[in-house]
Amino acid sequence: MKIQLPEHVKQIIHRLQQEGYDAYAVGGCVRDTLLGRSPQDWDITTSAKPQVVKSLFSHTVDTGIAHGTVTVMLDHTGYEVTTYRIDGEYEDARHPKTVTFTGNLVEDLKRRDFTINAMAYNDTAGLVDAFDGIGDLKRHVIRCVGIPHDRFGEDALRMLRAVRFAAQLGFSIEEKTRQAVADLADNLQKVSAERIQTEMVKLLTSAHPEEMRTVYELGLSRVFLPEFDRMMETPQITKHHCYSVGEHTIHAMQEVQQDRILRLTMLLHDVAKPVCVTTDEKGQNHFKGHPAEGAEMARVILRRLKFDNETIKRVCLLVRYHDDRPAVTPRNVRRAVSRIGVENMEALFAVKSADTLAQSMYERQKKLSYIDAYEETYREILKEHQCVQKKDLAINGRDLIAQGMKTGKEMGEVLQVLYEQVLDEPQLNNKETLLALALQLQQTKQE
Repeated sequence: MKIQLPEHVKQIIHRLQQEGYDAYAVGGCVRDTLLGRSPQDWDITTSAKPQVVKSLFSHTVDTGIAHGTVTVMLDHTGYEVTTYRIDGEYEDARHPKTVTFTGNLVEDLKRRDFTINAMAYNDTAGLVDAFDGIGDLKRHVIRCVGIPHDRFGEDALRMLRAVRFAAQLGFSIEEKTRQAVADLADNLQKVSAERIQTEMVKLLTSAHPEEMRTVYELGLSRVFLPEFDRMMETPQITKHHCYSVGEHTIHAMQEVQQDRILRLTMLLHDVAKPVCVTTDEKGQNHFKGHPAEGAEMARVILRRLKFDNETIKRVCLLVRYHDDRPAVTPRNVRRAVSRIGVENMEALFAVKSADTLAQSMYERQKKLSYIDAYEETYREILKEHQCVQKKDLAINGRDLIAQGMKTGKEMGEVLQVLYEQVLDEPQLNNKETLLALALQLQQTKQE
């Protein structure tokens, strides 16, 4: 089986072979190439020890020298070159306490997580596939190398990675591998929030975010996202819904594009429903106040998972306003845009549409038509360059100072009043009119 290696990868492998060492492309790059996907990076494994690798290439970086990894730089691109190794005991469910370098490629491949990631290739030997990774690629299966309990005992994050690979590749998890995840799920507590976040985002932004269902079924979410378990276990007895909160969430993620902010928003948009649910005398559920409560819960969850402040800000805002339904008039839409922000409106319409498409068929067309009308009115407002942000006002503080106003609280209050007036009457937004109105406001206040 022939694989087309990039020129730099060939150069590194050939240089090592010239000196009498084995070298292969290994892992995800081999897997992705066999699947017809473009690898994000190329890793190389070799029988040469790190100091030898460093001596053979002019520009290297000691990426993980203790574990045998040296990054070789060619034309400003890095290629990780790692010595064949056997891992010692894992004490922290992440790192081996010790590693032993070996000259045996298969011994190195044995320590890897899944069969589809344990294949190596060079142009001389061809494909080395000691654990039937090719067969699992053909069967569309995620299966551990060797004994699943051992692999997950070494690094607990591999359990979430198994589901993530299933989501990215559209594969299923082999039964013994799946059972091992269920048995050892609590060990995920040993893994840092940052590492969990990385895997979760890859899963959510994949072609199959519905694999969050597997995360729940195997007990992983109860460790790092117990709120999702409550969502999965909270029914929605209402004509507007046909799924539990969790299943609605999964379907909503499937209805929105593979964007990090949008998928996170759909994951958390109804997170507060389990704590806000009430039941009326007819047995129907209501979830009053869940958007505002959900925004606060989302903030706590995203901080717990170590997301950056900008992501937290955007997701929480979209969660807060996902169910906001202003009357579709130019005035109301301008005020909604002012409140939500122009930079968030495209995302909000995507969120609203996905939310609606994941509900029951009850009044679906009416709901979608409302979103269309809301969006159309918004676009007309933009097209006409109407003021929906303070920076769009035809005057600013410098203009008021030129008119004799002192800087300070009063100036801020005047600009706010003018902004409110322009939101209601966009035709007022010209410099002459606003300066005249500002003067009137000053005189009124002095009287």
